[in-house]
Amino acid sequence: MHKIWIADDDEAIRIVLEETLNEAGFETQVFETGDGLVKQLESESPDLIITDIQMPGMLGYDVLKHINNNFEDLPVIVMTAFADMQAAVESFGGGAFEYIPKPFDLEEALQIVERALEDKPKTKGLKKDNKLDIIGESQAMQNVYRAIGKLSNTIATVLIQGESGTGKELIAKSLHKNSPRHDMPFIALNMADIPKELVESELFGHEKGSFTGAVDKRVGRFEQANGGTLFLDEIGDMPLDSQTRLLRVLSNKEFYRVGGDKPIKVDVRIIAATHQNLNNLVSQKHFREDLFYRLNVIKIDVPPMKDRKEDIDDLSKYFLKNYSDSLDEDLRVLSEDAKNIMMKYDWPGNVRQLENVCYWLTLMSPNQNVKAQDLPTEVKEYEIVDVPSSSWEDGMKNWLKNVSLNIDSGLSEIAITKIEKMLIKTALERSNGKKNDAAQILGWGRNTLSKKMKEHGI
Repeated sequence: MHKIWIADDDEAIRIVLEETLNEAGFETQVFETGDGLVKQLESESPDLIITDIQMPGMLGYDVLKHINNNFEDLPVIVMTAFADMQAAVESFGGGAFEYIPKPFDLEEALQIVERALEDKPKTKGLKKDNKLDIIGESQAMQNVYRAIGKLSNTIATVLIQGESGTGKELIAKSLHKNSPRHDMPFIALNMADIPKELVESELFGHEKGSFTGAVDKRVGRFEQANGGTLFLDEIGDMPLDSQTRLLRVLSNKEFYRVGGDKPIKVDVRIIAATHQNLNNLVSQKHFREDLFYRLNVIKIDVPPMKDRKEDIDDLSKYFLKNYSDSLDEDLRVLSEDAKNIMMKYDWPGNVRQLENVCYWLTLMSPNQNVKAQDLPTEVKEYEIVDVPSSSWEDGMKNWLKNVSLNIDSGLSEIAITKIEKMLIKTALERSNGKKNDAAQILGWGRNTLSKKMKEHGI
């Protein structure tokens, strides 16, 4: 029988975990503090440890560090109610098998326990602390934090997918800052901003006189990023002929400058991002299938703002404070009525749009205490457009019209996502939260339902 130790200063958590694990056939021992658990390790050791982060005395990170320094093969699962990216990075960087934000699903926690006991992973060693600027503790962001944490000791190729304005470059920078290449260059290039005829020159550089206007030799982004990370934003906009050259570089780790005849060796980690569906682009022959599989080693889906509205308050405070300082203006504070309207708005421009609104309020709001009437027109009048109409079709038309005014592309993806969320929530309400019954109501398999619930942060 496997022995599992639990350290948490919350008695309710200890009792629930103890009962759940005992019913599953495990032997458990509980501790109110990390100090008590570490003291017990002097005389015996379990097969698995589950520890909270915030406890009186020794923190969960300290428990993790102690185990890392003294035990070769003892898996640790970290729990925390303070679910931000720093916690995820420090947990995984410290060698944790898994990081579980509270509140958690007991069934999923039990599956993680069983995986940890089966895999018996070795701890990895603490990484240096990095200040990170990704804000939000919403459930929709937990998969992002978990992915960044798990990738913190690797140089794996990553594809970041999400709507425009969701913060894909910030996530790419965090992946780089928490990688073994953190002290090497991070070079970003947005493919949508480059004229087609200049893409290869930007990526690979050119020799003097290689084309009209090439008056000097130019070092490309691959050379600039050598030893570090190259972030290719909006990779779906890369021309097909450039995709072929990129694939060759990824395969051979060498390239030629435009107009050059000497191969240049590079060691570069690639992180790519897109707001487009690359699978669809592959089907339409606009994106190379072999390059897609080369880039899609690990995918991180970034949730849109409408799926993480509980983060609006923290994000707004952060942006308003930043703009107050940089513009030397009085600090604006959102009133409750302004917050309520902002929570109802769907933010089609995502975090970038929220940041722009905070900039606008810092300059334009007549009151330090921002009221509902002080908000920009597109935000405060959203409810008028979104009111129920004579039929659901009319309501949907009005909603689509409003969203389309704030975006340049991706309307169908936004609408489909919203409809899927409504379908899932309706089925779960009807089934009283039972996933099997909800999946049957929807006509989906349980795995499909679970996958889509995770995608949509439900």
